[in-house]
Amino acid sequence: MTTKYSVSSTIDAQPDKVWALLTDASSYRDWNDAVVSIEGTIAPGEKIKLVSVVNPKRAFTLNVTECDAPRRMVWADSMPLGLFKGVRTYRLTPRGDQTELSMEEVFSGPLALLITRTIPDLTDSFELFAGGLKSAAERGR
Repeated sequence: MTTKYSVSSTIDAQPDKVWALLTDASSYRDWNDAVVSIEGTIAPGEKIKLVSVVNPKRAFTLNVTECDAPRRMVWADSMPLGLFKGVRTYRLTPRGDQTELSMEEVFSGPLALLITRTIPDLTDSFELFAGGLKSAAERGR
C-alpha cells in the first residue's frame, strides 16, 4: 500500500534562488505558512524537526537523505523493519528563466494503510507550501 501527495509549480526565478530558500530553515517562517516551526540544518546527513499546520501538536524528525544542489533534495523518516516509511522529494528543473518545482511525499510499508488513515490530507498544505515558495523566490524574499 502506497499513499502519495504531490504538487508542482512554475517559479519565475532561477533554481539557485529557489534552492537557497528551500535549504534555509531559519527563513521558513518568513514565507512558508504551511510550517509552524522548523529546527535544524537542512543539509545532507542532518536531522530536522518540523511542525506543520496540518498537525501542529506533533513534531516530525526527518533525515535529510539527499541533497543534489540545486536540483533534488529528499527528506525521509521510517519505522524499524520498513513497517512504515515517509519520503518527501523536492525537484527543481530549470526551464529557461524559470524553475519547475515538484514536491512529492510517498508513504509506504506494511503499516501504511493503517497509519495513513490518521494522517490528514496534505494537498492543501502542499499547495500552500508551493505558493509561499513561489512568492518568496519571485519577490526575492
